[in-house]
Amino acid sequence: MKKGFTLLEMLVVIGIIAVLVSMGIASYSTAQKKARDAKRKADLKAFQNAMEQCYSVDNYSYPAITGNGTTSIAEDCTSETGPDMTITDPTTKTYTVTSTSSTYSVQTTLEDGSTFSISELQ
Repeated sequence: MKKGFTLLEMLVVIGIIAVLVSMGIASYSTAQKKARDAKRKADLKAFQNAMEQCYSVDNYSYPAITGNGTTSIAEDCTSETGPDMTITDPTTKTYTVTSTSSTYSVQTTLEDGSTFSISELQ
């Protein structure tokens, strides 16, 4: 009797390995998208906190936000004690900004096409 594997057995094993690899790649891609969305949300929440701190130290006036329609936005607190902050999207998604001295709104698009936005707390 001969020892070894038949061609059919080898093809079955290769097919199983291919299925497992494709499932791993799909899971990795999904995890990357979720991580980028989590970073976007955390960055915008931190940006909101910085804006609120500036509001309280800048005579109850929000600082100007620069970067509307770009992948990076910044706020410049006029008070020396207030935080200055810049956030950049992890890919090429853009931020939409609406800002006055008494209100602001920042919006970005998530990986699934939905939007996430922040605005003033006052």
